[in-house]
Amino acid sequence: MKHRIVVLGAGYAGAFAAGNLARRLSPADVEVTVVNADPVFVERMRLHQFAAGRDVAFRPLTEVFAGSGVRLRVARVTAVDPERATVAVTDEQGGGANGEGEIGYDTLLYALGSSVADHGVPGVAEHAFDVTGRASARRLRERLAGLGASGTVLVVGEGLTGIETVTEVAERRPDLSVALAARGELAAWLSPKARRHVRRAFDRLGIAVHEHTSIAAVEPTQAIAADGTALPAEVTVWTAGFAVHPLAAASGLAVAETGQILVDRTMRSVSHPDVYAAGDAVHAIGEHGQPLPMSCASAGVTNMQATGAIIARLTGREVPTVDLKYFGNHISLGRWDAVFQMVDGEARARSWSLRGRATSRLKAGVLLGAGWGVAHPTFGMPKRRRRVVAVPERAGVRGAA
Repeated sequence: MKHRIVVLGAGYAGAFAAGNLARRLSPADVEVTVVNADPVFVERMRLHQFAAGRDVAFRPLTEVFAGSGVRLRVARVTAVDPERATVAVTDEQGGGANGEGEIGYDTLLYALGSSVADHGVPGVAEHAFDVTGRASARRLRERLAGLGASGTVLVVGEGLTGIETVTEVAERRPDLSVALAARGELAAWLSPKARRHVRRAFDRLGIAVHEHTSIAAVEPTQAIAADGTALPAEVTVWTAGFAVHPLAAASGLAVAETGQILVDRTMRSVSHPDVYAAGDAVHAIGEHGQPLPMSCASAGVTNMQATGAIIARLTGREVPTVDLKYFGNHISLGRWDAVFQMVDGEARARSWSLRGRATSRLKAGVLLGAGWGVAHPTFGMPKRRRRVVAVPERAGVRGAA
């Protein structure tokens, strides 16, 4: 019987991991199945561009995995039972009366990613927009397209997503009144030169900045700050952080306070040895001793570590160690401007950074490379893939690290 590897999620971490596993393991021994709710590969790093009105192509996952041997199940994961080694799903073609089904696994790679975190702020769920998924980004795109000249847009959150979203919207729609609400100082985490460059970009694009402003409520046409100030906002875009789905915690897997799966150095669950995690869903400690941030870069290193460990343990090889480093922040400031801020071993901003049009071309290249790598899982496929020679721990030894 073939060893069943099930990958939950087909974002940057899951899709690349599935292709990597299919490339390197013999199909005579292993069956790789990907479960994803969206039938297309969503380049999350482009969703703010899509929401602002740019043309962004979404490639069907059937095309992504064509010829790779990876099985695709378009379905929403509703539960994980690590004791029975099963995943419950719901889809239109499912095995039950309501489109429900169950998938068994021998090894599970959990890469379901994250969604917007509303932090319990009233009105966010009802009135705010976000760019964490294709459907929500499309909803924002349609709302912006219908917004007349002099319409008001407020982006809440001064992190990477907030800065990229507000500059993209302001550049694409100079007829709108665009503002950003920042809990602290704008781009305070960047080096002085990078911070000044971001401020100049905001000035050039006509973006108003409300610093030291926490939003306490979102209403249909305005946002209310903690001090009671009303900020006009026909469209409020919420980018104030990400949260993982409570599915992992509900399953009985060991999780951190954030709900992310607790793992050892190889991305293996500390509570269930046949479960691995990658991407935003994993609580991985980087080389600097702190949890890796939710980002595409972190998805890259954690999925490489997880897939490397899975392959090594199945084929009787030594488990490789991937450097869990976070090198810096690459922030687009509209289409023709960007900042790349390097960080040190403690994840603090270094004194130098790359800035300007050339940096925007570098960012475009990074996006292109990330998308291309996922969309071509069979590229470089070896003629002889590794055979399975070892069976990982199963239910009888659950709880081992």
